[in-house]
Amino acid sequence: MSAASASLSASVSIRPATRADVKLIHRMIVALAEYERSPEAVSGTPAMLAQALFGQWPAAEALIAEVDSSPAGFALFHATFSTWQCSSGLWLEDLYVDPAHRRAGVGRALVRHLAALALQRGCTRLEWVALDWNEPALRFYERLGASVLSDWLLHRLEGPALAQVADAGAA
Repeated sequence: MSAASASLSASVSIRPATRADVKLIHRMIVALAEYERSPEAVSGTPAMLAQALFGQWPAAEALIAEVDSSPAGFALFHATFSTWQCSSGLWLEDLYVDPAHRRAGVGRALVRHLAALALQRGCTRLEWVALDWNEPALRFYERLGASVLSDWLLHRLEGPALAQVADAGAA
């Protein structure tokens, strides 16, 4: 989608991120982590983000929301795959709207753009997680019509546990 076709109103537009946006996106990632009460969890650097988004094998993509040509938020996402549906999907890793632009349609514009992108790419789903205490986000997602998958629990191996499992397979 071109930036012109992504324009959703006279003031909100969505465009693909470029390498020039890496520092901006990283700043918003830090702001999101602060909002989510975990600023210490951000260990990635702008250089790492640049490699992940624009390196030889990009791991993710990002969108920038602008209000009157000024950055207002971002969405970072990547492809997924459903074995049951034998089709791809999109995983929304992060959605952030600057506090000054909240409740002005920026988040809705980002999700709408992602949903259209998913359909354009032949994806059958758009998925994400939200913190159980983040009532504004939960209400927003409910208004969008998103389903809460309460019977699925997210699991994660990281750090020493990830290394321990990997080493156990080598023995």
